[in-house]
Amino acid sequence: MNKIIGLLFISLALLTACKQDKKGEGITPSKAEIILENIHNRKSVRDYIPGKAVTDEELDKLLKAGMAAPSGQNKQPWEILVINEREILDKLAEGLPYGKMLTKAPMAIIVCGDTIKSNYWYLDCSLVSQNILLAAEAMGLGAVWTAAYPYEDRIAVIRSLIDIPAHVTPLNVIPVGHPKGEHQPKEKWDDTKIHRNKW
Repeated sequence: MNKIIGLLFISLALLTACKQDKKGEGITPSKAEIILENIHNRKSVRDYIPGKAVTDEELDKLLKAGMAAPSGQNKQPWEILVINEREILDKLAEGLPYGKMLTKAPMAIIVCGDTIKSNYWYLDCSLVSQNILLAAEAMGLGAVWTAAYPYEDRIAVIRSLIDIPAHVTPLNVIPVGHPKGEHQPKEKWDDTKIHRNKW
């Protein structure tokens, strides 16, 4: 009996040691827990700290996260515009019905798709966009998806300001900045939408 109890204590000690951080400062969450927490904490942020820019290093991390997205047949039909000129941001805010927060954002990422490269570009580009939004959350930045596609009037606004090739279509505009104030994620879990083995 004592041997069993001893083995249990050893197992518990090993488990605890495996979960300690590099400095040995207590139990840290697993990678899975951190990733899941980030997914559940993601929220749409429309208000940003004035004058606080997104650094080049932060931008690179967002873009690399975006391009790590899955892609059908690995066609990678995405093209990404980075907008940080105040005049363009303000004109986008003026022309896009749900883009008013662009007047406060220090920058925006416009995720576009090459319609020649892939017929389902909008699916791949949606995955890029989700990765960017999740990366922004993980980095303590605020961001929000602002739709362009499939609305021709919104697409036209973007085309009027930026010389995008005709075969490239903007999917969305993602304002990015440092969040101002408190923002809470929405609770979206609804088990009535789950169907197991039959409808």
